[in-house]
Amino acid sequence: MLAYIAGPLFNEGERWFDEQIEACVRRAGLETFLPHRDGDLSLREKRDIRRIFEEDRNAVDRADVVVANLNGITTDDGTAWELGYAYAKGKHLVGLYTDWRLQFEMQTVNLMLECSLDKLARSLDELEAYLREYAAGR
Repeated sequence: MLAYIAGPLFNEGERWFDEQIEACVRRAGLETFLPHRDGDLSLREKRDIRRIFEEDRNAVDRADVVVANLNGITTDDGTAWELGYAYAKGKHLVGLYTDWRLQFEMQTVNLMLECSLDKLARSLDELEAYLREYAAGR
């Protein structure tokens, strides 16, 4: 089972946390695609945005599950797109939100994202436990 790890990746802190998520997903028994690690680095060096887009979209197509880092004041726009695309493709969607800030009392992240998710985990431990159970049931 393949999991696409979605999340912001534009600074060291964002990439580090995405890597923590990826390690958690691997410990739960899934294979992973982490864009900044598994993508063609030459495309990023050339800033070939069309090919980067296609590579990431194709990786979402191959994935069984999308696990998304939703932390921050707002969800990263690329992550939101990946989730919407994956939802339309019928993928299993799991969000991780460890941030204490809430948008509204009854809503953790944007309602369009939150209502699209099969699971919203609030910690890495909760994420790993959920994915272990999900993988075992497939």
